[in-house]
Amino acid sequence: MRVFFRHLCIALLPLALGLGAGYGFAYLQAGCGGLVGPIFAAKCHGRQLQYQIKFQTAGTAAGCLFAAIIGARLEHRRRRTVQQATQTGEP
Repeated sequence: MRVFFRHLCIALLPLALGLGAGYGFAYLQAGCGGLVGPIFAAKCHGRQLQYQIKFQTAGTAAGCLFAAIIGARLEHRRRRTVQQATQTGEP
């Protein structure tokens, strides 16, 4: 069961990082006035959503890369343990 939860956490990393990056951009920004200035603030909501989507996509890509690295390291560690166990004759 522990292995299942480990794999579940690794699989949820891209989702968590993507949502965190998207909402982090939306909530940490000063609003449309901070993005384009007070004159065009009323017209920038669509542009702000585009930037939020780009940040969310970049966060998801970073999460996928991070999850792949963690998964590869865990698999390499497991294989090394299995190979050492078979070389010493343990079942």
